[in-house]
Amino acid sequence: MPRPVVSTGSAAWKGDLLSGSGTTTLETSQLGTFDVNWKARSEEAAQGTTSPEELLGAAHATCYSMQFSNMLAENGTPPTSVDTSAAVTFNIAEGGITGIALSVTATMDGIEDADFQRLAEEAKSSCPVSKALAGVDITLTASLA
Repeated sequence: MPRPVVSTGSAAWKGDLLSGSGTTTLETSQLGTFDVNWKARSEEAAQGTTSPEELLGAAHATCYSMQFSNMLAENGTPPTSVDTSAAVTFNIAEGGITGIALSVTATMDGIEDADFQRLAEEAKSSCPVSKALAGVDITLTASLA
């Protein structure tokens, strides 16, 4: 049986929530450290800063693409490409993250739209990140390229 894999990210914050700032680091991969602040989270993010929601969206889109591509291959219709975005809505008035809208476009041959849509929905519900975020409304728009 394979061992569990633990991936680590970290954050350092200075100051209070509204005027403070910090960084978040991808520890395991050592791919980078990114600036974060409240403004990037509660308003439109300025270029060069990120937010937990943007990072969550990237993680969800990546996980979904991997899950969907595997399910399509297991269906005998391996994709040429799967492009996914995840728009994460942060609404202070409603208490935080209120929804995630996944949008996927895939390129492949030999699949009917009904099967494509069914597998897309199954991938949404079985993706490990979707499972971790089960308390949030997750929608999906899927299209064949």
